[in-house]
Amino acid sequence: MSQLLDFEKPIAELEGKVKELRHLATGSELDLQEEIVKLESRAAKLLSQTYAKLNAWQKTLVARHPDRPHFKDYVAGLVEDWTPLAGDRAFSDDSAIQGGLGRIRGRSVVVIGHEKGHDTEARVKHNFGMARPEGYRKAMRLMRLAEQFELPVVTLVDTPGAHPGIDAEERGQAEAIARSIETCLSLKVPVVSVVVGEGGSGGAIALAVADRVLMLEHSIYSVISPEGCAAILWRANDKASEAAEALKLTAQDLLELRLIDAVVEEPLGGAHRGRSTTIGRVGDAIEKHLGELDGVGGDDLRRNRREKFIKMGQAIEA
Repeated sequence: MSQLLDFEKPIAELEGKVKELRHLATGSELDLQEEIVKLESRAAKLLSQTYAKLNAWQKTLVARHPDRPHFKDYVAGLVEDWTPLAGDRAFSDDSAIQGGLGRIRGRSVVVIGHEKGHDTEARVKHNFGMARPEGYRKAMRLMRLAEQFELPVVTLVDTPGAHPGIDAEERGQAEAIARSIETCLSLKVPVVSVVVGEGGSGGAIALAVADRVLMLEHSIYSVISPEGCAAILWRANDKASEAAEALKLTAQDLLELRLIDAVVEEPLGGAHRGRSTTIGRVGDAIEKHLGELDGVGGDDLRRNRREKFIKMGQAIEA
């Protein structure tokens, strides 16, 4: 892996020893197979134990791992006959949000999502997945296109949040996010959203007001980043771990709070250790939930979606 998280270093040390022993055994008469098997077993056990008890801050680090699959990886692995569509027809094209037409498991869909980029050049090009107003207006245009041709909408959410720059504010960032949420609520076609990495604030929910909201096992979804929360509440960067726990931002927390509909299991060690497996499982989940929405009328879809989100956070008298 190109980047090790702090809590993964003991695992990496064992895996490194395994590689060293394999290298020594190659081309020599040394029989190191028994020792290699023992170390592999220890590494696998430590990996399983570590990922079984990740805290909220550690899950945040996993959700941000640069080697996790991003939008373009999901498109390449899941979508056939991909036809990208660009531009908001008003200002420009925003590379932070990608979208287009294609087929997932034989079903024609419109796919929209955030793209962060895997290397420095791509991250700068895609603005680290932080969209400006034209990105959300492009998303709205594609949603309306989907509705016009009666195609389901699939969104892949992975953003730290909407772009906070002055230029975005000048062009109506808040209004664009609100309009995107309104568009999601008004659609008469099925909408399935998957949080595949970070789900940051309004920048995420603008694409995630869906009939079914799914999260990868080690993804996060929150109104603010742990660092931002710590800066506001404690005025201290070293409180990010405490803020992560308080925010209840993990997939498991949100499923328990009934704010999402399902958790998609990641391979052992996280999506960054098994990218193709992760992409396949996301495809399975999308296929399953779109299938469950088959036959539901447009008016019913819209009404149920609205009621679902209106009910969130309502107080219930004991």
